[in-house]
Amino acid sequence: MVFLKGILLLIAVFLMFTLFSLKMPKGTKAMNGLANAAIASFLVEAIHKYVGGDIFSLGLLGSTGATSGSLGGVASVILVSAAMGANPVFAVSAGIAVMEFGILPGFIAGYVIGLISPWLEKKIPDGINIIAGALIVAPLARVISIVSAPAVETVLMYIGDAIVVATHQSPLLMGFVLGGIIKMICTSPLSSMALTAMLSLTGPAMGIASIACFGGSFTNGTVFSRLKLGDRSKVIAVMLEPLTQADIITRNPVPIYMSNFLGGGLSGMIAASLGIVNNAPGTASPIPGMIAPFAFNDPGNVVLALVFSAIAGLAAGWIGTGVYRFMTTKRLKIKKRLG
Repeated sequence: MVFLKGILLLIAVFLMFTLFSLKMPKGTKAMNGLANAAIASFLVEAIHKYVGGDIFSLGLLGSTGATSGSLGGVASVILVSAAMGANPVFAVSAGIAVMEFGILPGFIAGYVIGLISPWLEKKIPDGINIIAGALIVAPLARVISIVSAPAVETVLMYIGDAIVVATHQSPLLMGFVLGGIIKMICTSPLSSMALTAMLSLTGPAMGIASIACFGGSFTNGTVFSRLKLGDRSKVIAVMLEPLTQADIITRNPVPIYMSNFLGGGLSGMIAASLGIVNNAPGTASPIPGMIAPFAFNDPGNVVLALVFSAIAGLAAGWIGTGVYRFMTTKRLKIKKRLG
């Protein structure tokens, strides 16, 4: 039941944020801003605090990472509202005002500021619009964060905790299912970095997510190469960041997502079997997913996980494209017989 609850809640969150990204005004831009906020805060924290600070005892890097990780809410407000077209002064004014809040309340505040910023600039007379706008958005962002933080963070933390508990109880099974779902999210318009940051995933669950995103990148490269979905530059681009090839992915969802679930699932099982943990939420993406685990695990184990997950990702790409070609050929033969 814990396993089912964790997976069902994760799917519910995936669907909710997918609908938000596709249906809400400027939803995709807001989610991209949130993913960038996770990079600017959690990824910097993971590398500088835990690797530079804890492992190599470099005080400057350690303090840099700790400060960056504590300002996820500020980064979220600024980058979400800026991605939606807000005036930079409004974005920074609102971000500074929510310094002690987390990334999700910051996301909500940033989204509202991003929506009303153009309206404020039009309605307030020139000459005082920047000053008056900054004075308005700062307390507004803080009020939104104060109101939204308790309920929303409690719900998402509950979901994250359910996934973490299920990962401890059924590591291999959860590794396959969680890894597969996270890799599909990583390739979809909804950013896996944004989602795992919202859920505050840590430990083995985040380890599964990060390794799944890395291993699944080889799946994407194989699918693009074998199905000739682009030249070599497209193959490299989709491996480094799937969202750069969103137009191709949306035109070929069946082979890509089918292969991604398998590649992410196998990579997740590898991470679970090797006991990979990751205490930097929001680093579920190919490059951050490759780097962040070094901060929390034996480097040898991480290297093994990366190598085996890359092999699994390549195999999943071959299997997925082979199945897709077989299904396509069979469907064409049936059409010819019926035609």
